[in-house]
Amino acid sequence: MTQLFEVMLVGLFTTSSSFVGVAVGLYWRMSKKLTASLLAFAAGSLISALVIDLAYKGSIELHHHGFKLKAAWAFIAGGFALGAIIYYTTSIYLEGKGAAIKRPTQFKKFALARKQEQTKELVDCLSKCDILRHLHPEAIEQILPKVQQRKINKGDYLFYRGDPSDALFIIASGKMEVVADDEDHFKGTGKAIAELGAGAAFGEMGLLCKETRKATIRCLEEAQLLEISSADFDQMIAADPLMAKAVMHLSQERSIKNLSNTEMNSSRWAAMAMHNLDHITKGETNQILHDVGQSKSAGLAIVMGNILDTIPGCLVIGAGFAGFHKMSFTLMIGMFLGGIPEAAVSAVMLSKAGYKSISIYLLWSTVLIAGMVAAVAGKMFIGNSSSLIAVFCEAIAGGAVLALVTHTMIPESIHNGGSIIVLPTVAGFLFALYLSMEEVFL
Repeated sequence: MTQLFEVMLVGLFTTSSSFVGVAVGLYWRMSKKLTASLLAFAAGSLISALVIDLAYKGSIELHHHGFKLKAAWAFIAGGFALGAIIYYTTSIYLEGKGAAIKRPTQFKKFALARKQEQTKELVDCLSKCDILRHLHPEAIEQILPKVQQRKINKGDYLFYRGDPSDALFIIASGKMEVVADDEDHFKGTGKAIAELGAGAAFGEMGLLCKETRKATIRCLEEAQLLEISSADFDQMIAADPLMAKAVMHLSQERSIKNLSNTEMNSSRWAAMAMHNLDHITKGETNQILHDVGQSKSAGLAIVMGNILDTIPGCLVIGAGFAGFHKMSFTLMIGMFLGGIPEAAVSAVMLSKAGYKSISIYLLWSTVLIAGMVAAVAGKMFIGNSSSLIAVFCEAIAGGAVLALVTHTMIPESIHNGGSIIVLPTVAGFLFALYLSMEEVFL
């Protein structure tokens, strides 16, 4: 019982750096270079611990059990691979649920994917418009902010003949119809003379010629319209020679049925347009960050993400614990040092997402609990089990930690510090190597 209490304290100490990191992130913004250096140093320490304290010692244990080289390697490699797969797939799932807001690099990818997902349907609709398809797909970034979505119910009139020409419309879904005036010239009370379906654009001639509407448009079945105002339409023409040339062509020849033979088709244009949405503005990032932060599922995803990052390392620490005089210092140091910048960066991101300080501390308190529970579980179920089971379980945990290093710590280091982080990474590896060698030579 005493040893279980001791190993619980070890787990608590190892993960306590997360609270230090939260305080640093909230009240003292750590420089990017320092953040990158600490993460890189911790990553190097963890790699050293995984290679020497885990993989190598595990292989020695297997050798004592009569394993040959290839069999021992396959045993250790299988455990590491399984652990890495479990960590990676779980991490990707949680990031998709909102846990990505903890880390800048993961959130940037998440935000870009979210932006592309949100705009795909809109781009598909724009691609069906023959006028806009005269534009190069790279221009999609300038078009999207100008497009407003508008819903119109069956039987409603969008505009009447003689109304001011104030917008271009594209039908995203549903149907519209062109309605003639009756014999007494009452607007839009006569028969329908044309039907417009998804992808059809109308209203542009009035914008081009600066004239009033030449026809009345009524909704035939509930429709979703894309609207570009007159002012935005004029800006697009003025800013893009290709667009100006296209609309000039249209004004001279209203029928553009032959475009399908001379221009790229809508699916190809849409695919190229989506390909060009490969960056995201600061404003878009902040909006997505705020939206995700308000999501109910994000908090749970963050908690589960913290636990996922904590359990593997603490399991290994607990499994190898045989008293304070014999602990895995290299793994502990790597996790402790890595916890400070990771929690600091996470606190900044969560704060931007709208989380209050107390909520951020509560989210990261799960790391302390998970660390203590994992360390005790490692001691009880792995450290006291048969050697082969212990070696394989430790290899699984080691693979998860290695996946954490490559998926999170190193990318964040490069993001904050650039290529120079190779130096503190090597320094961390050599420091941990010295601690491991000290045990052998003393």
